[in-house]
Amino acid sequence: MVCKSFFSLKHKISKRIEMIYKLWGVVFALVLFAGFTNDASAQSPAERGKYLVTIGGCNDCHTPFKMGPKGPHPDMSRLLSGHPENLKMPPAPELPPGPWIWIGAGTNTAFAGPWGISYSANLTPHNSGIGDWSEEMFIKALRTGKHLGVGRPIMPPMPWLNYAAMTDADLKAVFAFLKSIPPIANNPPPYAPPK
Repeated sequence: MVCKSFFSLKHKISKRIEMIYKLWGVVFALVLFAGFTNDASAQSPAERGKYLVTIGGCNDCHTPFKMGPKGPHPDMSRLLSGHPENLKMPPAPELPPGPWIWIGAGTNTAFAGPWGISYSANLTPHNSGIGDWSEEMFIKALRTGKHLGVGRPIMPPMPWLNYAAMTDADLKAVFAFLKSIPPIANNPPPYAPPK
């Protein structure tokens, strides 16, 4: 009798352990499935583009900074609108010879260095931004490092070489996002070559 109840208990424990393993298998499969359905293919191109613009640091230079209680931060009311046209910059200070070779404005939208003075572009869908750009022009600009894909070089500190390595699908997603944001009328100053 003791043996029979022992084997019966062992069988019940074995069945419970088997059920726990199956339950964990289902949970693992659900987590795995959720991970696969939450990838880029489940996002719209504009949603994917927003993610890429965020992790790519586009706001760092193309959204003007403003001073807050914890220091400078992007002014999201001017999302990706570039250097403010009404902010006239004084001549860039000269740096002494040495390891410091460039400087930036407090808005983080104007930069001076050996290349001259560059201003971050308006990336909004307004005509003063990329409103007239085609997807093809946008991709070509980031692949070649040429303004409008055929013009003057895109100047530092724009890390276009990093973005040139993106897939066509990701560049199209970035363009879709930029075309979906509110248009902001703002004409940043043109690039000024060194004197």
